[in-house]
Amino acid sequence: MNWSKSIRQLHRWLSIIFTLTVVANFATMAFGTPPAWVVYSPLPPLFLLLLSGLYMFALPYFTGRREQVSAAG
Repeated sequence: MNWSKSIRQLHRWLSIIFTLTVVANFATMAFGTPPAWVVYSPLPPLFLLLLSGLYMFALPYFTGRREQVSAAG
C-alpha cells in the first residue's frame, strides 16, 4: 500500500471523527455549558486534517515535477 492511499484513507477517517466530535459538542451545548474537554475535542482531528489535506494538496505539484525531471533525464 503506498503512502498516498494511506494518507487519503486516514484523511477520510479523520473527517468522520471530526464530524462526530463537532456533533457531540453541539449536543452537549444543548444541555448547558459543556466541559472544556468537550469544547476542545474537535481540535486534534482538525489539526491532523489540516496536515493531511495540505499533503494531498501539494502532492500533484511535487509528483508532477518529479516525473518531468525523470522524463527529461
